[in-house]
Amino acid sequence: MTISRRGFLQKSGSLVVTFSLASLASRAQTTPAPPSAAQPSVGAPPPPPVDGFIAIGADGKVTVFSGKVDLGTGVRTAIAQIAAEELTVPFTSVEVIQGDTLLTPDQGVTFGSLSIQNGGTQIRLAAATAREALLGKAAEKLGVPRTELTIHDGRIEAKGSGKGVTYAELVGGKKLEIKLDPKAPLKDTESYSIVGKPVPRLDIPGKVTGRFMYMQDFKREGMVHARVIRPAGVKASLESFDDAAAKKIPGFLTTVRRGNFLAVVAKNEWAAIKASRAVKAKWSDWAGLPDGSKIWEWLRQVKVNKDEVLQKAGDVAGPIKAAKKLTATYDFAIHTHGSIGPSCAVAEAKDGKITVWTASQATHLLQRQLALMLGLKDAEVRCIYIDGSGCYGRNGHEDAAADAVLIALEVKKPVRVQWSRADEHGWDPKGPPTLHDFRASLDEGGMPVSWESEVFLPDRPAKISCALVGAQLSGLPTDVPSGHPGGVQQSLAIAYSVPNVKVTAHWLDETPFRASWIRTPGRMQNTYANESFIDECAAAAGIDPLDYRRRLLKDPRGLELLDRLAKLANWTPRAKGSARGGGEVVTGRGMSYVKYELVRTYVGVVADVEVNRKTGAVKVKKFYIAHDCGQIINPDGVRNQLEGNVVQTTSRVLFEQLTFDRSKVTSLDWATYPILTFPDAPAVAIDLIDRPKEVPWGAGEPTAAVVPAAIANAIYDATGARLRSVPFTPNKVLAALKG
Repeated sequence: MTISRRGFLQKSGSLVVTFSLASLASRAQTTPAPPSAAQPSVGAPPPPPVDGFIAIGADGKVTVFSGKVDLGTGVRTAIAQIAAEELTVPFTSVEVIQGDTLLTPDQGVTFGSLSIQNGGTQIRLAAATAREALLGKAAEKLGVPRTELTIHDGRIEAKGSGKGVTYAELVGGKKLEIKLDPKAPLKDTESYSIVGKPVPRLDIPGKVTGRFMYMQDFKREGMVHARVIRPAGVKASLESFDDAAAKKIPGFLTTVRRGNFLAVVAKNEWAAIKASRAVKAKWSDWAGLPDGSKIWEWLRQVKVNKDEVLQKAGDVAGPIKAAKKLTATYDFAIHTHGSIGPSCAVAEAKDGKITVWTASQATHLLQRQLALMLGLKDAEVRCIYIDGSGCYGRNGHEDAAADAVLIALEVKKPVRVQWSRADEHGWDPKGPPTLHDFRASLDEGGMPVSWESEVFLPDRPAKISCALVGAQLSGLPTDVPSGHPGGVQQSLAIAYSVPNVKVTAHWLDETPFRASWIRTPGRMQNTYANESFIDECAAAAGIDPLDYRRRLLKDPRGLELLDRLAKLANWTPRAKGSARGGGEVVTGRGMSYVKYELVRTYVGVVADVEVNRKTGAVKVKKFYIAHDCGQIINPDGVRNQLEGNVVQTTSRVLFEQLTFDRSKVTSLDWATYPILTFPDAPAVAIDLIDRPKEVPWGAGEPTAAVVPAAIANAIYDATGARLRSVPFTPNKVLAALKG
């Protein structure tokens, strides 16, 4: 049985804190807010008001409604910590409901390392407002001044009198609505007992014991199973199909066709798989993809919609006295998400409404997309988040949801759609190919006096959404703009002090595949290129790369971070690289630094690598990370994120690359799209810089941004060869060694 938000609140008897995002500051991405200001998250729509972040039940239990969801990042636990701390209630009395479009506010897409920075700040203010309102009610009830009141574990007491009242008694089973006070006093960080502590994650016990329910485990009574039959080419048309053989398979129920969307439905998953293989579908010929072996030449020939200067200082075209000039080009391959658990969704059509259970990181956005696709009102579609076994970007979860909805409308039963590995690799959106050109002029001392960079990217859209592949195949409406969501231009600008700078984005008319964000979109590719080229400048100047960056930084916080990184990694000057021996296996270390998007989290890393000069194989032995994300909510959670960033990005840098022919993706399994395996995962050492009185910034992405360049720079340190093309496969390494 599903319950409405009104029903939930009436059943619990609760205090509800409401506030509108419309009047609050915009886009923390560009201007970080102080802890006392709530902000709408990137991807969140303008008003109507968002209500019900905090509910306190008649039993004293606290329910937090979060539009941000836990993608394995520990956000569920951190948000519970924030609410428990600000309300001064036991952590164990807080429950977090997340990503339910009927119950939770729209806080925007869960991405961009903004869940705590934006979503957590909103909840923190809601909790502070609730606490202050309860203090006012308690003062009236107890007949004492507010200054005489203290709170402990959800009970408000008058000092020295023994008199007190609990939150539950104050709520009294009745609903009390109050508006958020943007100036509500926040707790002094020195009195914290929950925030800043390594609270064990709420989801881990169930995951290690096998009792945790992932999206792939979810079931509905009367549920049937479906598999989508994919086109032979990305934009091929379905000319005909023959399902006679499928009908003979025990458990087969029906075939569903709508335009180029074709699926089979069966009583169980295995029957659906067999039936999908038995259908004989005839597709039109389509060969519209570029030649994969010439992708970078193709990219340079794509029509440029607009050139946009993202950073400018001085005049790079003016007369510049240079002792040395450098140029370099870097490229970053097309990546798929490679989620370990392929996407899955369940949909049910009932009484003119649609309910979807999904691992989408954007349930409110998905709600709007599905409503548009079906010609329904937003309120007639409900999306309920269930943790998926793989994400970190807009993978196939939303598309599986659209598949399930289309089929559920036909069969009038709850429908489960489980993507296959080939579905996931072949049909999820991709991180687009990225190409960078760099030019720099160095003075007599080797320091840059001019810096120019250009990046070739698919056009930046007006909307954040990515087309639902089911809507595209079935010819139904979709709100997708051209281009690539996810802020791919971010972190292209540099944090270093150079007198003449020009950073330009060439926004391209097309990209080979449907594009969307993958962890650290754009920031990874751009930081990789920036930090590789700054290393090339340091090497040309004969200056230690860490010292080179210190000379170019004016930011005290960044300088402190680099000092702590040097100490953590026991860094020794290496202006001319390591002692490059002649053995088969050589070692080296490289570094990289970023101030994320120039406005938030600081990260510096050092990578230690081994390079086999005979085979070209690279092994990353260890990463050292200095990390400053301001106030830390849960240090264990932050460490989890940093370690995950290193492991996943090392995989992307050394192994991952989409392959395709002129019609379709060909890297459809782990053999053709290899990822890092457990024996090759690097060790990680971390120095967390906690600043309790500062804004809490994100930790889910920034470390990933600095991993590629650190590996590239370490390979150079070991071998004297520059790797400028991700991934750093053995063949590329051997070619660089010969070059």
